Amino acid sequence: MTRCPLATLALLTVAAVSSPAAGAKPATSEFSKQAGVVASEFVFDRVAGRQCHASTIAETKAGLVAAWFAGTREGKDDVGIWVSRHVEGVWTPPAQVFDGSEGEDRVYPCWNPVLFQRPKGPLALYYKVGPNPRTWWGMVATSADSGASWSRPRRLGSSEAVGHLIGPVKNKPIALDDGILLSPSSTEHAGWRLHFERSSDGGKTWSVVGPVHDASRLNAIQPSLLRHGDGKLQVLCRTREGVVGTSWSTDRGLTWSKPEKTQLPNPNSGTDATTLADGRHLLVYNHTKRGGPFPSGRNMLNLAVSRDGKQWDAALVLERSEGEFSYPSVLETADGLVHVTYTWRRERVKHVVVDPDELEAQPIVEGRWPNAIR
Repeated sequence: MTRCPLATLALLTVAAVSSPAAGAKPATSEFSKQAGVVASEFVFDRVAGRQCHASTIAETKAGLVAAWFAGTREGKDDVGIWVSRHVEGVWTPPAQVFDGSEGEDRVYPCWNPVLFQRPKGPLALYYKVGPNPRTWWGMVATSADSGASWSRPRRLGSSEAVGHLIGPVKNKPIALDDGILLSPSSTEHAGWRLHFERSSDGGKTWSVVGPVHDASRLNAIQPSLLRHGDGKLQVLCRTREGVVGTSWSTDRGLTWSKPEKTQLPNPNSGTDATTLADGRHLLVYNHTKRGGPFPSGRNMLNLAVSRDGKQWDAALVLERSEGEFSYPSVLETADGLVHVTYTWRRERVKHVVVDPDELEAQPIVEGRWPNAIR
């Protein structure tokens, strides 16, 4: 893996390394023909000896930007953060932009990048560095040119409440009406616990809300934020207990209910959710359980919609076959289309474009995915 000379550069320009040729690779399948699917493609070709995972996608004034971590294997010291930009209809060749050596005594693995286009500011790239998820710490870098170049990364800091600040642990922050940034986060060193990091100065400093539970009833991590209006917020999250978890706030994220189980299954795998401009909520997740012929439960990836964040309707099956399809990132762009990126067998990042107005949804009753949507 080519390493970027971060120690000598104040500003890193994203340039192609030895990697596949530029351009989106069509990824047609039976699932590409479902109502609402506009396009399906790979961001890059498979690279021998390199695994990838945990993609994220953002919209900038210059177009889409995607990021993920990649290396020989998750948790290895050569795992860094990679970026590709969607320019004139094609994805640029992937470039490694950060590794885990910046300001550290040794090279550490990188984890879970999160791209976030600040409403009044640069594109932010949050990611984690450290030996494992129990001891990692949050980093952030910014780009003033839509991901073409990046500032020197810095640590987010620490807090008595949670130890190292993590930043958005997997899914995007949101900007509240008064400009406060709210990051959905979690820790794993004392059970799996949710917390939130708030910034009133555009991301320069952060305060912590939580942890909001003690993990005695539900081990929950990697929340995603939904908006319900009038200061009411909801998170959906991954759990160890075999279901998607949820928690609610009625005061703009200052206090939260104890996380509870939903009827949706979760095979201990990351999810992502967003509130659309029309008020509907959209969730991308593995509607499966662990065990059976596919022990990880990550062999089917699904998209569901909801009006209230409680009753969910099945809309799409994005993948259903042998292998791992996981860790989605979901984004509604200014044109009203929805973009989903996700891990495709740890070999590639897949990008699916959806028109939410064309979805043909059916209710999910008692946690059962309808057979008609397969």
